[in-house]
Amino acid sequence: MIFTPLSIAGVWRVALSPVSDDRGFFARSFCAAEFAAQGLPAVFEQSSLSRNTRAGTLRGLHYQDAPHAEAKFVRCVRGALMDVVVDLRPGSATRGKWIGERLSADEGTGLYIAPGLAHGFQTLVDDTDMLYQITPAFRPGFGAGVRWNDPAFGIEWPLPNPILSERDAQYPDWSA
Repeated sequence: MIFTPLSIAGVWRVALSPVSDDRGFFARSFCAAEFAAQGLPAVFEQSSLSRNTRAGTLRGLHYQDAPHAEAKFVRCVRGALMDVVVDLRPGSATRGKWIGERLSADEGTGLYIAPGLAHGFQTLVDDTDMLYQITPAFRPGFGAGVRWNDPAFGIEWPLPNPILSERDAQYPDWSA
């Protein structure tokens, strides 16, 4: 695996290192020792799958409050999406900044997202699945979010008129 830190501290692009032949390829999608060597969690308590049937589906921006703030390792395993991370951490040099990365099943790249960062994505094609590995496991009552189109962030979502859940549509604007 190839680990590349992105412009927000605590966000890493994790690319596959495939071994290919005429049948296709084989690649590790997670290795505890390689994550630990980067100072990242080597144990994830929960895995979850987000299935999205329609292009334009937007999920987020979500995070889990302390003391159960979560790290996530996400990968698109079917279809394609734009993954977005927003830094909400007090004292961070990039607080209020966002980054977006296109993830696709064909490419296989994942993102590691540190605790304290809000996360969301918008599907680019129909039938897109996102696999999450999360630490710690989700704790009811600690889930939170900020509005997907909060002008404080100025996120450039790729598709207009997103398909939103009622919960995601009602998240408040961020208050720095």
